Amino acid sequence: MNKKCKNCGNDFKIFDKDQEFYNKINVQIPTLCATCRTQRRHTFRNERNLYNRKCDLTNKNIISVYSDKVQFPVYDHEAWHSDKWDAIDYGQDFNFNKNFFEQFNVLYKKVPRINFMNQASENSDYCNYAYRNKNCYLIFGSHYNEDCLYSNYVWKNINCLDCLEVIQSELVYEGIYSDSCYKCSFIEYCFNSSNCHFCYDLIGCKNCLFSSNLRNKEYYIFNKPYSKEEYEKMFLKLDEGTSSTIKDLYSQYKNIRGKAIKRDMFQKNCENCFGTDIQNSKNIYMGFNAKYIEDCRYVDTQATHVADSMDLTCIGYDPSELLYECVGNSGNTRALFCNSCWHDNDVYYCEQCFDSKDLFGCIGLKHKQYCILNKQYSKEEYEEMLPKIIESMKKNKEWGEFFPHTLSQFCYNETIAQIYFPMTEKEALEKGYAWKKKEPKEYKKQKYVVPDKLNDIQESILNEILACEECGRNYKVMPTELTFYKKMNVAIPRKCPDCRHKERVSLKTPRRLWERKCGKCGMTIQTTYAPERPETVYCEKCYLESIN
Repeated sequence: MNKKCKNCGNDFKIFDKDQEFYNKINVQIPTLCATCRTQRRHTFRNERNLYNRKCDLTNKNIISVYSDKVQFPVYDHEAWHSDKWDAIDYGQDFNFNKNFFEQFNVLYKKVPRINFMNQASENSDYCNYAYRNKNCYLIFGSHYNEDCLYSNYVWKNINCLDCLEVIQSELVYEGIYSDSCYKCSFIEYCFNSSNCHFCYDLIGCKNCLFSSNLRNKEYYIFNKPYSKEEYEKMFLKLDEGTSSTIKDLYSQYKNIRGKAIKRDMFQKNCENCFGTDIQNSKNIYMGFNAKYIEDCRYVDTQATHVADSMDLTCIGYDPSELLYECVGNSGNTRALFCNSCWHDNDVYYCEQCFDSKDLFGCIGLKHKQYCILNKQYSKEEYEEMLPKIIESMKKNKEWGEFFPHTLSQFCYNETIAQIYFPMTEKEALEKGYAWKKKEPKEYKKQKYVVPDKLNDIQESILNEILACEECGRNYKVMPTELTFYKKMNVAIPRKCPDCRHKERVSLKTPRRLWERKCGKCGMTIQTTYAPERPETVYCEKCYLESIN
């Protein structure tokens, strides 16, 4: 079945597998294409923008993803989870003469929210969607890390900085989608490797520079073997600690990266999967950055341990199943159209509800059951009302749709939508999104001149305010950060953490599949590399035959 997206106007296909799932969970066919559905979910997730504000319950100073301009109260974690308030007190009757989203919006503006998602962490206050981190700063969607800074979707790392999707590694700087690496810098798709720098697609390598597509190699420079003595002599000439030099080194790396042979789709231990950056998964269609998932479709951005689900963003870490149109959920069974709900069963159109079941249109409930719009019902009342509400939403063409973006209290450029679906302020405003204006106090002119050489930088830099050479936004160097640069001998970055993150994301391929020809055998393949792109892209067979 073909449909036209009511948002972008493009045609999209409803596959048989899609229809089977819609029938299973009893929802109507979506009116938006998969891309627009993803963008809509993204507008509800602010990961990286943190604010200083007051807790509306205790009046103490807190850090929050919500500015003081949002319409609902915001409590810090301790206050939100305390017994000093109960979200059930905000309950309201369901009015069958009004649209559901209209009624939900009333509740949405009243119920207190958690300042951000950061649990069981130590000395890691400036982190969001984070769990069990220690001594970390500005890491997001990240868990079980220690002494890590400025990173997204990193797990079980020690002393890593400026990384994206790096796992179980130590002393990695500017790493992208890499696993089990040690003392590396500027790496991408590197696994079980150590002391490698400016490298792309390595497995089991040691002491390599400016190389790509290598397996179990040591002492390689520009993909050519050297003796240990020759390598060490060349390595000593590699001056990552000088700012003017590192730009040239990075330029050389980007040239090597561009010429490297690319796999049509990066997959590891997968069966019948279509998408890239997928590991240990089975029966996946349009999956991007996912691990340990099965029988899922249209999945993006760090989805883990989920089965039999569709349209997901940032799902994990605890196992989930039968999810649809969800963002930021974990440990759910049958959760539809939910945002940041954990360990719930049979919940619909809910936000920040935990350890609950049988909820519809609820916000902020803990350990509750049989609630609608935060009002408590008996089991019999709930089961009688639920089908009537769904039928009412079907008539109003609401059932089967995620929350409209107008409900989100975040500005478009505060959310991950701006990272993966960037727009200008003018474009966003024309489409009805809110836009966060620049704060002049965050864009002060830099007075301090950062020395070109790392060895010339003194600890006094920790007291200085720097300005990003790209966007002009101010940032500071933290004590643990300076220690890291000295240990790794890499230059102080001249860009702010946000611009560095955007640059890493820009190196990833779009979350879309195209047909093109294998660059070696000519077979038609599906890949995230568009046909007009210049990279050399091989099918899996040719790729495996070509790497060293």
